[in-house]
Amino acid sequence: MSLEKPQLDFTATKEQLEERLLEIRRNLHREPELSNEEYETTRKLKGWLKEAGIKVLDLPALKTGVIAEIGSGEGPIVALRADIDALPIDEQSGVPFSSTVPGKMHACGHDFHTTVALGAAYLLKEREEELAGTVRIVFQPAEETGHGAKDVLASGGLDNVAVIFGLHNDPDLEVGELGTCAGPITAGVDRFEIVINGVGAHAASPEKGTDTIVAASQIVLALQTISSRLVSALDSIVVSVTRITGGNTWNVLPATVELEGTVRTLNVDVQKRVPEQIRQILAGIGAAAGVTAELRWYPGPLATINDAFWSEFAAEAARETGYKTKVLGPSMGGEDFSFYLQDIPGAFVYVGSSSSYALHHPEFAPNESAILPAAEYYSHLAVRAINELSQE
Repeated sequence: MSLEKPQLDFTATKEQLEERLLEIRRNLHREPELSNEEYETTRKLKGWLKEAGIKVLDLPALKTGVIAEIGSGEGPIVALRADIDALPIDEQSGVPFSSTVPGKMHACGHDFHTTVALGAAYLLKEREEELAGTVRIVFQPAEETGHGAKDVLASGGLDNVAVIFGLHNDPDLEVGELGTCAGPITAGVDRFEIVINGVGAHAASPEKGTDTIVAASQIVLALQTISSRLVSALDSIVVSVTRITGGNTWNVLPATVELEGTVRTLNVDVQKRVPEQIRQILAGIGAAAGVTAELRWYPGPLATINDAFWSEFAAEAARETGYKTKVLGPSMGGEDFSFYLQDIPGAFVYVGSSSSYALHHPEFAPNESAILPAAEYYSHLAVRAINELSQE
């Protein structure tokens, strides 16, 4: 088996590799790009991979994002995923390498994840000739929109993959801690808009119109009965109205009010039933109030459901690389890694990043000392999975 050797040796020492990874992470952090706009990030990643002699798959359908491949191209295929997009947030972290792009920031740590995956790629390239299979490193675009994983699947870049792993930083975990669980680890997430139309009127004569403000208020309250009365108490679900828009002055009842919000649940069957339950609520209140209420439903990812075997496998690999592991409860946050797990067995894990601020906060700043250990873990996990699959 003849394999191309890296042109650059970033793993001569841990210190050299860590220095290189921090340089890369800070470069990405300074120049964040939003979902489906990650063209410069993609260009950089291809350059960093190719200078290390790592193969980049030719996937014309993937407009942004990269999939790299390490190994012989034979034997079991294991995939490691990292997301690469940023958020529309003005950074306030104060770090010397803060975003130089107004209104855009890596406030969820995707630059952290990208750097971890790149570090794992470097480490795997160093031992490529030892691999009894193939590793595909997925640098995925558009996770924040909830649909980037679908683009990766459609590109063919994950064809024949036997198992896939995803990783996310967790500011609530300390550096050196890793958490995961069997079964649901993140929720299914959908977005909705409700447009309520009636007849406007002067506030002094409400009987001459139909009060869309009152109707909207009744709808907001009634939506809470989905979780309290229409879904079993044993099934976790959150229905949140996050925006109300209506009217532009103090003495006029508006003809239109808009609501927007999100539904999150760990149960796929519940998730599928909710739109019809909302429509029934809208029809009833609309008829009583003399308004029409239209539901606009924007389906997102399903719940991320870890395979029991592979989640424990990932935890064991973490312990072997020095992590303290924790069994986490499910989060009502969303993650489009769930699309991969619809077709490919695998697991999603969280590594501690010890930030004082939460994900999506303008002052979020993960501890960079977590990057190299996570890269070492990710590479070890891939090798361990290949060896496990080779024995089957």
